Amino acid sequence: MHIVFLNPQGNFDKKDSYWTMHPDFGGQLVYVKEVASEMSKLGHKVDIITRLIIDEEYPEFSQTFDCYEGLPNLRIVRIPCGGNKFLNKELLWEHLYEWTNNIITFYKQEGKMFDFMTSHYADGGLSAVMIKAKTNISYSFTGHSLGAQKFDKLGGNKTNYDELNKKYQFSKRFIAERLTMKYSDIIFVSTTQEKQEQYTHKLYCNLTNDLNPLMFIVAPPGANTEVFAPCLGDNINKETTIMIKNTIKRDISESRRKLPFIILASRLDPKKNHLGLLKAYAKNSEVNSRLNLLISLRGIDNAFIDYRKASNEEKEILDEMMRIIKENSLFGKVTFMSINSQLELADTYRYLSKQKSIFALTSLYEPFGLAPIEAMSAGLPALVTKYGGPSDVLRENSEEFGVLVDVFDIADIANGILKLLNNYDYYKSQGLKRVLNKYTWKSTAKTYLKAIDNALNKIQKQEVIIDKYFINSSQLFIDDSLIKKWI
Repeated sequence: MHIVFLNPQGNFDKKDSYWTMHPDFGGQLVYVKEVASEMSKLGHKVDIITRLIIDEEYPEFSQTFDCYEGLPNLRIVRIPCGGNKFLNKELLWEHLYEWTNNIITFYKQEGKMFDFMTSHYADGGLSAVMIKAKTNISYSFTGHSLGAQKFDKLGGNKTNYDELNKKYQFSKRFIAERLTMKYSDIIFVSTTQEKQEQYTHKLYCNLTNDLNPLMFIVAPPGANTEVFAPCLGDNINKETTIMIKNTIKRDISESRRKLPFIILASRLDPKKNHLGLLKAYAKNSEVNSRLNLLISLRGIDNAFIDYRKASNEEKEILDEMMRIIKENSLFGKVTFMSINSQLELADTYRYLSKQKSIFALTSLYEPFGLAPIEAMSAGLPALVTKYGGPSDVLRENSEEFGVLVDVFDIADIANGILKLLNNYDYYKSQGLKRVLNKYTWKSTAKTYLKAIDNALNKIQKQEVIIDKYFINSSQLFIDDSLIKKWI
């Protein structure tokens, strides 16, 4: 088969540039790259279609074609729209009509259309709808996270809707998601909880209640078990080893350098709740006497000296972190480390696993939570929020594969840390077992391919009618009064 991945936001290149440095270069890109890679290894022709960017700030994305070494069946195809400059995802909506027309033209010029589209996030989903309307090619939708959940997390309601909509373009996202769900042949979710909680939200339920439940396919993400391999001998890059040792020597008191670490490796974002973990660490003397704390940053060499490069939102979090560290005399127990790639992150996990360190993700909510799976694959037991998809990942029936905690209760976070520490070998073994049995990218790709095969074998095709949603062939029509009724 010839399968394309539609992902207009962020971008892809062989060096995974800017991953974790920008909100549009997050876990969604990892997901797309890994599933596409595994499909290509299984013999399918795969294209990741993204946007051509000719921008001096993003020089990596200025060529139409790119590739990943060792994957001859996979190519990155960049299609222009909306001018040359990089555009944040909130600004892409009005350019998707142009983008999809250019995609169709590109493949017609190559001489053959593709067999199936997988669409990612709401903008990729809307793009698939528009292409299906013109070509009748089937597609799947992987939402990653839906707009309704973000709206709720921001305290959205009828009163502040207009204010939030101006910043985040929620109205366009909601309509795009509803259209995508309506005309999708398959909806891929990471967990059954994602289907039950996200897709039954009141902003979608009058639509999703009418969908065939068989179109929902659970396809859990996985870990790249070659990158995030456990520590085997000296499989740690020497330069990374030197960086870790120097950073620990710089920030951690000499008497504490052999202690295990709690590792926070998610981007600085209020919803990731770094502050909740730091408060739990600060307030529990047993925790902060037995473990150090490592907080991953990207592009900031020494946060104790200077973090002016951070965004305003990140600066607010770092300001509060520094206040907590100072008020609780945590200097010598906490370090900030600039980790700039997946390879460096995996090496950091491996290096610190030798000191019986643990991984922590205390987000207020996680749709799935790929980061804990990667950490467990590299040999770190995981402490993770119980809110969202991780509860399916780390517990099945009565068996635990990590420790789930109530992240709104700092005592529960602290107790969870101690539970991991006191049962370290058990949870390390359980985490590795869980990854290898259920959470690998090859398994994800095979689930996708089986579902796609089934969809392509269906005789009946659904007619796509989207004209009423567009003005002048490009502007997405929004009825805000209807959306406010759904809220």
